[in-house]
Amino acid sequence: MLERIHLAIIQEVEQQGSLTAAADVLCVTQSALSHSMKKLEGQLGTDIWLREGRSLRLTQAGQYLLAVANRVLPQLDLAEDRLKQFAQGERGTLRIGMECHPCYQWLLKIVSPYLAAWPDVDVDVKQKFQFGGIGALYGYEIDLLVTPDPLFKPGLHFEPVFDYEQVLVVSSDHALASHKHVNPKDLMSEVLITYPVAVDRLDVYTQFLLPAGISPHRHKTIETTDIMMQMVASGRGVAALPRWLALEYAERMAVTPVKLGSKGIAKQIYLGARESELHTDYLQAFIALARGSVAI
Repeated sequence: MLERIHLAIIQEVEQQGSLTAAADVLCVTQSALSHSMKKLEGQLGTDIWLREGRSLRLTQAGQYLLAVANRVLPQLDLAEDRLKQFAQGERGTLRIGMECHPCYQWLLKIVSPYLAAWPDVDVDVKQKFQFGGIGALYGYEIDLLVTPDPLFKPGLHFEPVFDYEQVLVVSSDHALASHKHVNPKDLMSEVLITYPVAVDRLDVYTQFLLPAGISPHRHKTIETTDIMMQMVASGRGVAALPRWLALEYAERMAVTPVKLGSKGIAKQIYLGARESELHTDYLQAFIALARGSVAI
């Protein structure tokens, strides 16, 4: 009946756009691929594709199998990799997803001693500004998720590892640099620079500007923290960053952190993992190391 190769064929045809291209990727002949799927359709009693000219369109049953393939195949790939590592006496690879974009510098400080302590473990980091971390955990694409915004769902565990304060970073000669704190209306005339992330995931909006019904004069996005701070230092905008990171830049650039509101914005960084894998020794070791890191 339904086998792994069937799921792989459905996934590759969808990704490659044709049976021929999928057959090339899977290293089988097109006739063998077609015969395998025709046999499956006969066993299931339903069509998986409908032909529309030269193209194929998934039926409702095909769409369901594609969803199964996208969910199951990454788990099978991971299981095979782990079993090969066990057979070869290796521990494996710790795959880390980043949803805290300014935390990359912090992560580097953790990874260095971790690699020294665990020479048989490799580390791979997935850092995308539109990264869907929860889906990646559920889909077995990553093993750990670094995030300030955990979603407590069944099967996942989130461990708080350090606290931090979100602050506004301005040029040292900016009028706001001498303030003990800024109010939302102070940003009405400012160019606010952020990472290219949806507004509903930016604390400076959700916890500071939007509750006050305030918008900045202009919103500009920049991918890298270094360029963002160069823009701030040159007086071309303001930005919101963790205080610990803002202070690091303040040591070598003319920028100053200022509290957001009289009470400030307190945040935490969490490490998320699948509950079923929390017992993994090298994963536990990374969480312990991160929990012992110094935060400001």
